[in-house]
Amino acid sequence: MNHSARSRDRGYLRGTLLTPDELVPDGILAFEGDRITYAGPAGGFDDAGWPAPAPLPAGALILPGLVDLHCHGAAGGDFTTSDADGVRRAASFLHAAGTTTLLASTVSAPRADLLAAAVRLGALAREGLVAGIHAEGPFLAPERGGAQDPAFLLPPDPAFVDELIEAADSELVTMTYAPELPGADDLVDRLILRGVIPSLGHTRAADEVAAEALEAARDEMEEAGFGGYAPRPTVTHLFNGMDPLHHRSPGAVSACLRAARSGGAVVELIADGVHVDPALVRTVFELVGAPNVALVSDSTSATGLGDGTYRLGAAHVVVRDGAARLDDGTLAGSTATLLQCVRTAVAAGVPLADAVGSATAVPADVLRLADEVGALRRGLRADALVVSEDLELQAVLRGGTWLPR
Repeated sequence: MNHSARSRDRGYLRGTLLTPDELVPDGILAFEGDRITYAGPAGGFDDAGWPAPAPLPAGALILPGLVDLHCHGAAGGDFTTSDADGVRRAASFLHAAGTTTLLASTVSAPRADLLAAAVRLGALAREGLVAGIHAEGPFLAPERGGAQDPAFLLPPDPAFVDELIEAADSELVTMTYAPELPGADDLVDRLILRGVIPSLGHTRAADEVAAEALEAARDEMEEAGFGGYAPRPTVTHLFNGMDPLHHRSPGAVSACLRAARSGGAVVELIADGVHVDPALVRTVFELVGAPNVALVSDSTSATGLGDGTYRLGAAHVVVRDGAARLDDGTLAGSTATLLQCVRTAVAAGVPLADAVGSATAVPADVLRLADEVGALRRGLRADALVVSEDLELQAVLRGGTWLPR
């Protein structure tokens, strides 16, 4: 599709539309300015006075813009270490790749570097470039740090949380932590008090420790209110950064699955075909239900580029055949976009509506943005993707503007 004009006035699309309630074979998505004004069957739309609809390829689907809770960069830009131009380049690439709403994820780094990143990312969040900050660490278990440098991991420090929040001008949205570390309870108390979502991950916690942590966080978030939304803690990239599930030592994984199944937590899944076997992705959807799963990309500065050497925070990462690893073979984030993860999940047997919902409505609800993004519904921001029948991207609408591709 060629959209030379970037009008923010009004327009509409006609095609197969995925709404929160159904797949509409002959649907209309209309928008004025940056808002959706109609999303539903063509028979219910009065096109008098509207410009002709944008032509769509045969068989095209219209999906909501995707929402990513966990991504570290793209197109050579790293959210922890790059300057504002590098962050803009990364976020703009991800927007044009279909992720119209995203958190900028940082990795563990020296204290001064994390505070500087918080200032930089907080300013860009206030511009609307990103939806806030996800701090993946530094309060993680060294034995399950993954690609994060153990030299930068710290014991839980609520005072440092306050510093990060102030540096980010309250744009810190979520933080990954290991619940078994001494002081983790006080850390979670401080996060919730400051409106930050605790995300269990990079942990060696036993089943009972993880279960108690998730239940306590859920109860405390409910008591705190969290803006009227149904508050739930999250789980950072389920399976990755955790002890493997074993029938005599289930670790945190079993507790996370139970919590998600009961609606007490949302589990992230990196469905890039590398981090989690596609068959297990499908199994998790079937076990806990799509409303309790958030697909994430865990994208890095290598996303959108070819094989080579890149950065994830301070770490040097080598990408071969699309997989990003440290020199010792440890996986170091992903090179996938969120749309690629949706496509992988659907190919594994996850129903389209479930996979899309876990990359739109579920993360939007986690971010307390369900009244703004995450669905094709009247009044929400005009974010939409046009994709082919096999979910290849054709065009992206963000805030009523067609993005260049």
